Amino acid sequence: MTRLKTLFDEESKANNEQLGPSSCINVESVERLNEKAFPNGDLYVGDFKEILPHGKGKYTWSDGTVYDGDWEAGKMAGKGLLIWPSGAKYNGDISGGYLHGFGAFTASDGSIYEGHWRMNIRHGYGKKKYSNSDIYEGEWKEGEHEGKGIYFWNNGNKYTGNWKRGKMHGRGVMEWINGDHYNGCWFNGFCHGNGIYQYADGGYYFGTWTRGLKDGKGLFYPAGSKRPSLKKCCTSLGYDNDHKTTLPQCSSLHLEEHIVKKPSIKRSLSEKISVSGVLKGSGRMSSKTAESSGLSDSGREFVHHNSSGTFSFDSDAGQSELQENTAVIYEREYMQGVMIKERILDCNKLSKKAEKKTKFHAKETQKSSCVGIFKGHNSYHLMLNLQLGIRYTVGKITPVPKREVRAADFGDRARITMFFPKKGSQFTPPHKSIDFYWKDYCPMVFRHLRELFKLDAAEYMMSICGDAGLTEISSPGKSGSLFYLSHDDKFVIKTLKKSELKVLLKMLPKYHNHVKEHENTLITKFFGLHRITLPGRRKVRFVVMGNMFCTELRIHRRYDLKGSTQGRITDKDKIHENTTLKDLDLSYEFHMDKSLREFLFDQIADDCAFLKSQQIIDYSLLLGLHFRAPEPLDGLVEPPNISPNMQSSPAGQDGEVLFPSKGFVLLAHEPSSVNTDPGPHIRGRALRAFSMGNQEVDILVPGTGRLRVQLGVNMPARANHKLPQDESDSAEVELFEVYDVILYMGIIDILQEYNAKKKAEHAYKSVKFGPTTISVVEPELYANRFTNFLKQKVFPEQP
Repeated sequence: MTRLKTLFDEESKANNEQLGPSSCINVESVERLNEKAFPNGDLYVGDFKEILPHGKGKYTWSDGTVYDGDWEAGKMAGKGLLIWPSGAKYNGDISGGYLHGFGAFTASDGSIYEGHWRMNIRHGYGKKKYSNSDIYEGEWKEGEHEGKGIYFWNNGNKYTGNWKRGKMHGRGVMEWINGDHYNGCWFNGFCHGNGIYQYADGGYYFGTWTRGLKDGKGLFYPAGSKRPSLKKCCTSLGYDNDHKTTLPQCSSLHLEEHIVKKPSIKRSLSEKISVSGVLKGSGRMSSKTAESSGLSDSGREFVHHNSSGTFSFDSDAGQSELQENTAVIYEREYMQGVMIKERILDCNKLSKKAEKKTKFHAKETQKSSCVGIFKGHNSYHLMLNLQLGIRYTVGKITPVPKREVRAADFGDRARITMFFPKKGSQFTPPHKSIDFYWKDYCPMVFRHLRELFKLDAAEYMMSICGDAGLTEISSPGKSGSLFYLSHDDKFVIKTLKKSELKVLLKMLPKYHNHVKEHENTLITKFFGLHRITLPGRRKVRFVVMGNMFCTELRIHRRYDLKGSTQGRITDKDKIHENTTLKDLDLSYEFHMDKSLREFLFDQIADDCAFLKSQQIIDYSLLLGLHFRAPEPLDGLVEPPNISPNMQSSPAGQDGEVLFPSKGFVLLAHEPSSVNTDPGPHIRGRALRAFSMGNQEVDILVPGTGRLRVQLGVNMPARANHKLPQDESDSAEVELFEVYDVILYMGIIDILQEYNAKKKAEHAYKSVKFGPTTISVVEPELYANRFTNFLKQKVFPEQP
């Protein structure tokens, strides 16, 4: 009989309970009627079958461990009671010598688990009462909370929702004993993203969080204000169906089932507390920390973001007349828990704005060129077709031995075509989509490009073709293209026009050489070019690209910068948190290390020279900004249990609170200390910083970790924001708001040739708007203007 071990760990699986020194039957033992005594001191009393325990019996180990229950062929099997010398005991199902099935375990510290087991480990549905009287009831996996479950703290707080690896992960609702509620999503033990916090006095905050800290824009409804329509809140902040940022950990949030209607008070504690915008503690929580901490109130104001979620509240008929008449709400913006802006909004105007925006997006969707193309064909089918085709192509060329790219690999015959019938064929699997034809362009060239970026074929397929699927995202431009994002954020897939496909194929040999020679190129990284032909001969062309914003850091602002001015401003009513802004929307200058800036513009010069040689125009720099939290002024930090007066805080126009900046930490580069997982950023050397003696550097980001600084990736800078001046200020006084930022950037939209059509457009717009302000100019002028704009306006030299 095998030795039985039980590994029960209430904190870290360190305390092992063991049945005893031996559970082996010694045939040389002294035998009496229904009893066996072993030389090592073990004793068995019970039924036998031949020489093995079989049936009912009691086994006592020499260390005092006792099992009394069912046996089968010398092994504990069936139901039984186990008692350890420490006082721990188990009563329930046993199979093959293991705790397996349903049973109750009482640990030596007094904690009790009653539920399902698998091979000595809690697995399945179960309930555990901890020694400190906390209770968890729900699903377990491999000894940890995983799935749906409820956790009750001994102080009366309760969490209901999803867990993963012992931590809150996914959708969840936290209820505090004082009446506060939070309904949102969690990620890896942190409240992370988008949700709502309801105060006991009737106040609400709807916004976004990152790793347990408020991060981004949100709306605060003080107690006494009319209960918000969260659908309108989503629309006003940009979280609608056309502008969404999805996280796979959390599906839709239906909040109404957990909302508790509270009587209102004229001046709420929630309104006072949130004025400072400074959170008092971490929002991370796991089954282990929860057990010991009791979840103090410092972790309450955290929410997870899934902008595809649905929020809806019914009106509260019991609200007082005061609530109906109070229409003031606050729009706030946070960076890692520090409030940087606050603006008072009129609730009625906000509702009208949301209705107007909804109508606008409905019209915009109807105008989208892709909607007409795919009418009658759900984009889900396109996604499925794309996954089937890529899986087929990558699987077909992967066995081909590695070799250098040849001229023939770029030719017209360098294609893979295949028909995918719905019922399957000799070469293709059956599928749930529609019949379609698949074409893969220059597969050996794109395989080599993927190899240059150290993308493993299997990992590439798993990113795009895995069970998690692709996420459809809205188009930031006017093209009406469809965009898909891989589940791990590494790849973006975009539909192309026929003309764009021709340009890419034409430039592909030169593009391949440029990327091969310039490992730090900022130009879009292409990994695959495909075409799907649908019934009726409708063709859809796709290109797979690296995602320039593949980072665990939150991208707070996005800019598409061309260097032109005509039409390069965004309508203020259309701006939301995920809007890609334009040249005239940029109110920042970015100052970076001298050496980093030199490397940047050397590469921009090389990339622009390549694009100019290919007669390409209309490209732009896609710039993403991750702001770091400014260091709060002493008077703006909220002490425990103190409610600061908002009027005493220094503020800019419209109640925008201003903060000084806090610096990053640059460290000498250590390859073993940074992430080297394959992805669109893995290629490219670490950059050297002048401020570090021209050493290769990493950047240490508080709360995130150590990141490798590359060209266009994780680049530290100081952002100077020019604020509107008060009319009473002197015209010679300039005020700047200073932030530390991390920059992500790349050159995109490189598939527009300066052809006859564009020349005609240039002639027309030059007369109407002037030749220097328009985007459509000849390639050399475009490249020079683009570079000068970035040098002078975006990344100027430090004075």
